[in-house]
Amino acid sequence: MENEKNFKPFVSADKVVPEFTFTSIAIGIILAILFGGANAYLGLRVGMTVSASIPAAVISMGIIRVIMKRDSILENNLVQTIGSAGESLAAGAIFTMPAMFMWMQEWGEGSPSFVEMAVIGLCGGILGVVFMIPLRKALIVKEHGTLPYPEGTACAEVLLAGEEGGEKSGGVFAGLGIAAAYKFISDGLKLFPSEVHYEISSYKGSAIGMDVLPALAGVGYICGPKISAYMLSGGVLGWFVLMPLIALFGADTTLFPATVPVNELLSTGGAFGLWGNYIRYIGAGAVAAGGIISLIKSLPLIVRTFGDAMKDYAKKDFGNSTIRTDHDMSMKTILIIVIAIAFIMWLVPVIPVNLIGALIIVVFGFFFATVSARMVGLVGSSNNPVSGMAIATLLFSTLILKATGSTGHEGMLGAIAIGSIICIIAAIAGDTSQDLKTGYILGATPYRQQYGEIIGVVVSALAIGGVLYLLNAAWGYGSTELPAPQATLMKMVVEGVMGGNLPWNLVFVGVGIAIVVEILGIPVLPFAVGLYLPIHLSTGIMAGGLVRLYFDKKKGLAEDKRKDLVESGILFSSGLIAGEGLVGILLAVFAIIPIGASTLGGVIDISSKISLGNIGGLVFFGLLILILLKFTLWRKIKK
Repeated sequence: MENEKNFKPFVSADKVVPEFTFTSIAIGIILAILFGGANAYLGLRVGMTVSASIPAAVISMGIIRVIMKRDSILENNLVQTIGSAGESLAAGAIFTMPAMFMWMQEWGEGSPSFVEMAVIGLCGGILGVVFMIPLRKALIVKEHGTLPYPEGTACAEVLLAGEEGGEKSGGVFAGLGIAAAYKFISDGLKLFPSEVHYEISSYKGSAIGMDVLPALAGVGYICGPKISAYMLSGGVLGWFVLMPLIALFGADTTLFPATVPVNELLSTGGAFGLWGNYIRYIGAGAVAAGGIISLIKSLPLIVRTFGDAMKDYAKKDFGNSTIRTDHDMSMKTILIIVIAIAFIMWLVPVIPVNLIGALIIVVFGFFFATVSARMVGLVGSSNNPVSGMAIATLLFSTLILKATGSTGHEGMLGAIAIGSIICIIAAIAGDTSQDLKTGYILGATPYRQQYGEIIGVVVSALAIGGVLYLLNAAWGYGSTELPAPQATLMKMVVEGVMGGNLPWNLVFVGVGIAIVVEILGIPVLPFAVGLYLPIHLSTGIMAGGLVRLYFDKKKGLAEDKRKDLVESGILFSSGLIAGEGLVGILLAVFAIIPIGASTLGGVIDISSKISLGNIGGLVFFGLLILILLKFTLWRKIKK
């Protein structure tokens, strides 16, 4: 197994090539905004985000190498470093910040300020980057042959393959265009519904359906058949076991937290009435337990990593290496940044903590940055238990605030602000570690990548507030269009601790289910997320997972051809996700632009004149799946 002693990067340490250039910074900033917005929409709709590193790298190759005729792999690497920061900051922000919007609207207090959104994003994002820097040598260099960092390694392979040319970017752009057109037809023109739903009257309490959207097919393909199947199995347990049991035994009984009998819930809201009042609390317990189980299992590794990082911290020459590929941001700069942000969190009123609270955030933040960086090295960013870390932080911070007399609206907003910062720290630390792994393989200059991450974080923090405002103004969080599942879960946790009004029995049922799943050896988090979300999302994701399964199991393919086939599908799927997310934001703009007595979104809606109904939705989704199949096969044949 290759280790740090015999490893040689693609670009040697004594070679200097263009890297931190105006071109790479400008393209990276644009991609950070685009992928940040697209992933924010995806996460608020589906409850998960996907890594933007590979599509950002491929688009960069298409622009820099093919269009601009420039030849520098390290420029492309810096573009993906900056661009992927937008996706990661969005992932951290959407898990928590929408709860502020929901509360303030419930209380008649408007919305949180843009400054508040930006300050929280900046504090969490910058801390996430600088906390990862002293971990680089312990995790990236010393354990090069041990920790795979799947996304970081895959991104490096894509960039190395791009040395042959940037044609692969066509796959991303094709997926983007097809998804954009599909999304506009379904949710813009509303020619067919984007959600197909069917109540099973003969099996009272159950229902089946599918969100027929491009992003779900893309997520399923990228995550693969196993993760997709785990999610679907959680949905099956909720919608075909627990909900029919509630309908059977509840009948004319009013079960807390609902205020009407179970039969009345079914007659007025259908299966969604049962899901909203009972299953999402069970799912919340399962997600919380899954996140905490993941943390507990990784504690020995975390302690070891923490110790190695402290040893590197103690070295006087940290960050001052004369070797280009070993030159990190200086320890002095890191400490100045951390102290400055601690004072900002203390002094800026939008984050309601005192100096001790700010220091607690810093300590907890570094701990969870260590957890995140280690976890993504083992299992990848998609399986990083950020939600579990956020829940643990929220429970701790809410209890502290309540014990110190900070209750009510102020205490709840304070708890979410603290949780948001920690959540963003964890997400950005995971992304930074993947990017530094890519840079290590390619021979990038670490401190330039680290400054690139900070640039991406600053731009994304300023942009994410605008995106959150726009989406809230268009549809509102907690709506059908934007269920914001993770933020709703965080909101429930804080309300439950502050007010003692959570249906704890349902939550503990979810905890028990998570423990059983863990004992059976099944990954808890994807199963728990599938239980927490409506089954309509899991079935759409499973469709993409089945396409991936077809390619994984296809006989008569050489392994290198199979790898190329799968990679083409991943790039196309990344385009599907980005295309839907960007058009989703565009439709949000249409939904708030007034046109006479309606809005521009209402004007382009043709559903009152022509609608293909559920059958049309299934037909269009089937065509999309065929396009995914044929496009990847076509890419293989062409090559």
